[in-house]
Amino acid sequence: MIAGLLLAAGGGRRLGGRPKALLPYRGRPLVENAVRVLREAGCGPLHVVLGASAAEVRARADLAGCVVVDNPAWQEGMGSSLRVGLASLAGTGAAAVLVCLVDQPGIGAAAVARVRGAYRSPASLAAAAYDGERGHPVLFGADRWADITATATGDRGARDHLARHAHELVLVECADVAAAFDIDTPSDLAHLD
Repeated sequence: MIAGLLLAAGGGRRLGGRPKALLPYRGRPLVENAVRVLREAGCGPLHVVLGASAAEVRARADLAGCVVVDNPAWQEGMGSSLRVGLASLAGTGAAAVLVCLVDQPGIGAAAVARVRGAYRSPASLAAAAYDGERGHPVLFGADRWADITATATGDRGARDHLARHAHELVLVECADVAAAFDIDTPSDLAHLD
């Protein structure tokens, strides 16, 4: 069982404070697209970490079938959301988790399924690559969660863990099936059309 973990807590500071989870994409909130992608890629259970405007996201987005958890410290950065998300997966029996970011709509189910396919054991460590450069999504076997939780801080997320274990990291090329852009600034909103 490979769980899907969607980090969707960001407040969109560079977007004028518009929560990324609620940005419109194909007529629905961006968070719904990301959940659909994880589901279509065969991930389950699906856990979604909310932060900025969490109550509004819950009210406006269809997150049926997901475990939705709030990160009260979302302003501390992605590391805090990763810690909250991994904690929510304790006891689920998941052998690994595939972590996606809400603000990357160019990464679809084909890329997520490819990275999911790199799972070999609870010690697995894999990430999508785009022309050889590491990106998202990232797959963490359950044996790695405690170390990631202990070291994930600020906006670095799991970068420290990935750097320390670079020799174990399996890169899964996805540039042929996905585009790894982020929605961070007003000019990036053009990607949502």
